[in-house]
Amino acid sequence: MEKILKTKRKVRFQDCDPFNHLNNSKYLEYFINVREDQIAEHYDLDIFKYMKTTGLSWVVASNQISYLKPAFTMETVLIESQLIQYTDNLLLVEMKMWNEEETELKAILWVKFIHYNIQAKKVANHCEDLIKLFESVVLPVDQTVFEKRYLEIIQNLKNRTYA
Repeated sequence: MEKILKTKRKVRFQDCDPFNHLNNSKYLEYFINVREDQIAEHYDLDIFKYMKTTGLSWVVASNQISYLKPAFTMETVLIESQLIQYTDNLLLVEMKMWNEEETELKAILWVKFIHYNIQAKKVANHCEDLIKLFESVVLPVDQTVFEKRYLEIIQNLKNRTYA
């Protein structure tokens, strides 16, 4: 099973500011919408069907994002995502937005998702099937602090540019 999922999207006019840059808040929408599509397509996990049948879902506990370069109106961007950590009730997903050729990194995002029982209104543990899925797709990173991971990615890009 693929561990790094990649999807292309076009930046839409209505999502941009007067400078033709993707609005900061819209980055989160693009990232989350793409991730939902990716896990449905690649992992056969439709989170809305899952919620209807189990009463469980994931809620965003926190976001950490760094904006590096603007994404422009009508530009095609590539969004990649990967599960970098999981526990009994938490997922940590890293996402990156690139230009279409993957030569310019535009943004990096870490999202913590908490598994949640909607009826009971409390955190819920993942079932065994989900844990097996997570085990098969997790791709841990060396850094556990977002800022350090961000610096590591930037340094790797600089080394790639000058190599």
